[in-house]
Formats: sequence, structure tokens, C-alpha cells
Amino acid sequence: MSAYVVLGLIARHGPMTPYELKARVEESVGFFWPIPHAQLYRDPPRLAELGLLREEAEEGGRRRRFFHLTPEGERALRAWLAAPEAPPADNRDPAQLRLAFADLGEPEDLLRLARSQAERHRDKVERYRRRRAALDADGPGRSCDHTLSLGILHEQAHAAFWETIAAAADDEDELPDPSPRDRWRDN
Repeated sequence: MSAYVVLGLIARHGPMTPYELKARVEESVGFFWPIPHAQLYRDPPRLAELGLLREEAEEGGRRRRFFHLTPEGERALRAWLAAPEAPPADNRDPAQLRLAFADLGEPEDLLRLARSQAERHRDKVERYRRRRAALDADGPGRSCDHTLSLGILHEQAHAAFWETIAAAADDEDELPDPSPRDRWRDN
């Protein structure tokens, strides 16, 4: 998937160096699709070998390597965007894994985990809202707005879930409802 991020960012912003790609990832898709920095240095030359990007190196100075989208790269990006299906989401949440085994620990452990997770997800909601408020509505702003809207809903659901777990964690006899639908209906 990182290859499509590289193609998309170069299509949106023009020729870039791997360093510039890293900065663009951090300010755009990095909040929901983190990519190791080393990958952003490996992908452009590999995509150039495949004919999807064209490399242009500076003759002097820092000898930076700029990568340009080729027509073949644009076709590959458009084909990827046009595909009706996407692979299933990879949801490897360490907190959810700890929750699966919480009954083996102390109730206070679950309470601390639930409170910290609720706060973490509330913080993300606020961070996404600030990013959304700062968007330029023209150009890529619309796509980013949709992505941030989904992120906000996702983080709100996680925060509400962990708040429910925290509220019930004090009473060992009461198991929280794992899907507090009534609480989310009104939000």
C-alpha cells in the first residue's frame, strides 16, 4: 500500500524527494496509515524501476533525487482508485489484546487501561477536529475532510467503548455491555 501513497502524494503535490514524501505523509495520511521512513526511501527507486515514476537527480549541490509520476504511474494510481474492493482493515490493537486477557489480571489494571485508552481516543478526536478545521475546502481538502470525518467517528466510538469499560471496571460482579448501542445512538 505504501507504493500507492507515494504515487498519490506525487500526483497531488508534484515531483518530490523521499524526504519531502516523509514530510507529506506525516501531515496527511500518516495519522491513520503510518509508513516507516525507510519505506519512503525504498519505494520511489523501486517504482522508478517499474516505470511508474521517473527519477531526476540534481547535478550539483545536495544531489537530491526527485521523483516524477509517469503516465504509467498515473494509470496504476487510477486503477487502484477505481477498484471497488479493498482488503480488510488490519486492526492489531494492543489495548484490545490486553482486554481479551483482562480477567487474568487485577480489576485496577483494567480500570487504568480503560481510562488511558479513553483519554487517548478523546485526544485523537480533538486532534482530528483541529486538522479538519484547518483544511482548505478546495482541492485535496474534500478527500481529507472525508477521511478525518471517518477518523473522528472511529475515535469517538473507541472512546465511548473504553469509557463504558472504565465505568464498569470498579464493580467486579458487573460485566460491561461490550456494545453500548444505546449510548451511541444519541451521539
